[in-house]
Amino acid sequence: MIRLRPGPPATVADLRRAQELAGLLRDELTRVRAAALAWRNGLAGLLAALVGFSLIRGRSDVGALAPGWGALVGVLLLGAVAAGVAGALALLRAAHGPLAVTPVAALPPAPLGDHQEALTAARSLRVGVRLVLVCTAALVAAVGVTWYAPGRTAPPAAAGVALAPEQR
Repeated sequence: MIRLRPGPPATVADLRRAQELAGLLRDELTRVRAAALAWRNGLAGLLAALVGFSLIRGRSDVGALAPGWGALVGVLLLGAVAAGVAGALALLRAAHGPLAVTPVAALPPAPLGDHQEALTAARSLRVGVRLVLVCTAALVAAVGVTWYAPGRTAPPAAAGVALAPEQR
C-alpha cells in the first residue's frame, strides 16, 4: 500500500514562485489577445500598402498578357484572397475569441479555461500570421507576373491582303 505524507514546508522562494506563476496564468489570455491585436493591425497595414503599391503601376488588363499568363494571375489572386480571408478570420479569432456561446455547464474553472483559451488563441495567431504571409506572397507573385510576363503578340498579317491605295 502507498502512503502519502506531507512534504517539507514551503519556503519563501516557493511561495513567491507560486505567486508569479499564478499571476502569469491570470494575465496569459490578456497578453495573447494584445499580441493578436498588434499582429492584426500590423499585417492589415502591410496588406493595405501592398495592394496600394500594386495599383500604382503595372498592366491594368491581364488580357494583354501572353496566353496562359492571365490564368496564372487569376489563380494567384484567388489564392491570395482565400489565404487573406482565412488569415483574417484566424487573427480575429485570436484577438477576440470564438464566435460562440458556451453553455455554463460546459465552462471549465477560470484558470484552466483561460489557459485553454490562451493556447487556442496563440495557435490561431500563428495560423493567421502564416496565412497572411502566404496571401502577401501570392499578391507579390501576381503583381510580378503582370509586370514581367510576356505580352500578347499581334497576329501575323495575312499574305494575300490587298492594301488600300493610300496605304501603298
